[in-house]
Amino acid sequence: MSQIEVRALSAPERRRRRGIFTMFALAVGAFIAFGVIPKQNAKVTFGFVMDREWVALHEISLNSKVGSLAFAILALLTAAGAYLQFRARKTIRLASGIFSFAFLMSFLCWVASGKFIPFTGLLQGGLLLSVPLIYGAMAGVLSERSGVINIAIEGQLLAGAFASGVLASLTQKTWIGLIIAPFAGAIISWLLAVFAIRFGVDQVILGFVLNVLVIGLTDFLYKRLLIPYQDTWNSAPSLSPIKIPILWKIPLLGPIIFDQTIIVYLMYFLVAVIHVGLFKSKWGLRMRAVGEHPTAAESVGINVNKVRFRNVVLAGAIAGLGGAYFTLGAVGTFGKEMTAGKGFIALAALIFGRWSPLGAVAAALIFGFADNLQSVLSITGTPIPSEFMLMVPYIATIIAVSGFVGRVRAPAADGVPYKRGQGS
Repeated sequence: MSQIEVRALSAPERRRRRGIFTMFALAVGAFIAFGVIPKQNAKVTFGFVMDREWVALHEISLNSKVGSLAFAILALLTAAGAYLQFRARKTIRLASGIFSFAFLMSFLCWVASGKFIPFTGLLQGGLLLSVPLIYGAMAGVLSERSGVINIAIEGQLLAGAFASGVLASLTQKTWIGLIIAPFAGAIISWLLAVFAIRFGVDQVILGFVLNVLVIGLTDFLYKRLLIPYQDTWNSAPSLSPIKIPILWKIPLLGPIIFDQTIIVYLMYFLVAVIHVGLFKSKWGLRMRAVGEHPTAAESVGINVNKVRFRNVVLAGAIAGLGGAYFTLGAVGTFGKEMTAGKGFIALAALIFGRWSPLGAVAAALIFGFADNLQSVLSITGTPIPSEFMLMVPYIATIIAVSGFVGRVRAPAADGVPYKRGQGS
């Protein structure tokens, strides 16, 4: 948040922000006051090496009790400092980042007492789990910035996963699966565009109908073709990681970012292109115009529904490519309803990121990290049931849509059908 944005906050919004700092302080205080700090003097070890990258720090061991208490106090002090900065109408991004890191480390020192945590692997796993979420969130950005609600991201991801898995299985070539996946997602989004834009069907209901359609169709084909003839129809090869020379050897970040499959590298490229295009190009200006004020856009010669139609179909293609990650980027085989609600989590990331590409990416990374963290903690054996960790993305979504992270506003014309020539 910039300094100007802080000054522009209304009184209710400022009260909500102050409530956030209060909750943060209470959460950290509970860590200290109610004896959550581990009683034993066991050590928690964090590992920072995965492969053969250059080693800056191999591992570090901390006393669980001391580490958890020290990081909790740091988080509490940072929350207090952020509150003072906020009252002085100064930016609090740095303080928020420090608080998040300190609170996470305090939590890990407590929950992993006497355990080994592969920190680099934890971050890499979080990135991998966030890949389909990022693709889905980018699809949501393109569609909803154009004024069309895209509830069908789940179906677009699933269609891409199914088509890429089947075609790659039949040909035993992963690149064919990668090529067909965007077309599968684009077909679903084409149906969304036709009924939502041309016929004005309720976009929320339509999105759910398309999701059910794709789930039913893929389940039917899975039972009739993929299970009986698995060796032919459901045995696709998986993509292999590609190490970027020199860069993959960078300590900590190298193996996380630069030792990935082509789908992940395409994700980096698409996020950069969408962010720059949305805010720095004529295409992005037109997209934002038809999503915010289509009547004004039409008055300067922009074909509103044409722009919406193209962007919705493009959004489906991006989601379809993200769906290929479930099959070609992971297990190589298609499973029944294997997207498991990731399209809806992508929508949550879109809302949490305030309909901006980088904000959606940050939210998706948080959700992916939380998902991977619960897996790691369940393997290592911790006192917290893994089911509680699975609730984190949904809790974050509730916080986002309830306004606790500030004003969350969709594009003004999002979900509103437009007829050419209609008034504002």
